[in-house]
Amino acid sequence: MDSFDSIFQRAAERKGGEAAVEGLLPAAESAAGLRSLPDDRALSEMTKCIFRSGFVWKIVENKWPHFEAAFHGFDVTRCAMLSDEELEALAVDERIIRNAKKIQSVRRNAAFVLDVRAEHGSFGSYLADWPVTDIFGLWADIKRRGDRLGGHTGGYFLRFIGKDTPMFSSDVVKALIEQGVVDKEPTSKRDLAATQAAFNQWREESGRDLCQISRVLACSVP
Repeated sequence: MDSFDSIFQRAAERKGGEAAVEGLLPAAESAAGLRSLPDDRALSEMTKCIFRSGFVWKIVENKWPHFEAAFHGFDVTRCAMLSDEELEALAVDERIIRNAKKIQSVRRNAAFVLDVRAEHGSFGSYLADWPVTDIFGLWADIKRRGDRLGGHTGGYFLRFIGKDTPMFSSDVVKALIEQGVVDKEPTSKRDLAATQAAFNQWREESGRDLCQISRVLACSVP
């Protein structure tokens, strides 16, 4: 496995220099920023990522003000108490995307957020306290406890909400394969453990966020 510095230099050669690569790098939210995250915003972002999955993102974005209205601003307690009749009405509400299963996930994920609030004080604190050295453990936890938050959906949610996490774009997976970390997109426990170990090593070498390491990897491959 190459050092992070050599991977970064390869990315710089491909993208027109170190400054060009630096300009492409995302930034993770601070622990303090995550702790200040309102629970309703966590539920809103979860829902948006679920509705984006397998759908045109721009349409979801354009309809999002209507989602906010339909789901009471994603007030967690209110959403957890949605009745079956209310969910059925939302499933035919022309203001939003009428996918019944995804609509039902709002009630289930509101209950998930409430459970986390009882344990940690807020969903943001739960995210802030989870160590990035076990980020795929967090992916697994939100998949297990939430609804429709597995795979890329859970990863996108964490990235968009500000939690430091890598992403498995096709270029990132290609780079991981080239580095001998995995031989395909990591999904098994063994491959995720190997990927976590690789990211932890590159993070220790570079002092960079996982999201930045992920982007550098993507930039390093043709």
